Amino acid sequence: MSECRSLVAIIGGTGLNDFQQGRVAGERQTPFGETSADIIVSAVADQPLAFLARHGRPHSISPHKINYRANLWALKQLGVEQVIAVNAVGGIHTDLPAGSIVIPDQLIDYTYGREHTFFDGGRASLEHIDFTYPFTESLRGQLVNAAHHSGITVVDTAVYGAVQGPRLETVAEVNRLEKDGCDIIGMTAMPEAALARELSMDYASLCLVVNPAAGRSEILITMTDIHAVIDTGMIKVRKLLTAMILEKAVDTQSTRCTRGAGPRFR
Repeated sequence: MSECRSLVAIIGGTGLNDFQQGRVAGERQTPFGETSADIIVSAVADQPLAFLARHGRPHSISPHKINYRANLWALKQLGVEQVIAVNAVGGIHTDLPAGSIVIPDQLIDYTYGREHTFFDGGRASLEHIDFTYPFTESLRGQLVNAAHHSGITVVDTAVYGAVQGPRLETVAEVNRLEKDGCDIIGMTAMPEAALARELSMDYASLCLVVNPAAGRSEILITMTDIHAVIDTGMIKVRKLLTAMILEKAVDTQSTRCTRGAGPRFR
């Protein structure tokens, strides 16, 4: 299998061990530092697939410490053109209980201090990407269709509030996020989505609600409860991802190697 055919990548972690079996591809070292983990390349029904553990292996890198630029750059160097991000999130609304699967269409970025662009003035000429729609609609559509064909219920419109972490939020912070229009709260969609856009890669987020947000439940949030939801919810996530990959119509004649594509760096 050519590394240049690894057109689809999953960025995720806990509960996605099925996609972490394969061969190591590419180098962890990039012009922006080291990736979170080795990129693992495998195949699902002859469809090439790359997997990157966002928080490292073992799961140890805090959301604000992830080298998002290195991760996205390394995937681009392998020829990845589509990125599916799997995110664990909190649900603000009562109609998004733990275990819900959400495919967001918008986001609000509350993160700070993260290396959030390749256009940092030192390596490439400045470009202002259009980020009106942060998630690629065609890729979102593929996820929604795969869920429908698999009999998996998903919420296909939602606003993802990207917060700093690693702590969870206060009740007042969740109230503010709700007033801002957020439906779910996560810690890793940004700057990941924007960096993918800068590298001209399609990007969509597949979210598993693992807990009600602060103040949306009468009981305190515990990591034990969150992990229990992940253990069961990721079964549906894996099923949906596998269905989408199986349904992808890949024209191998038009597949091209995009190694080195993207911004020109000195």
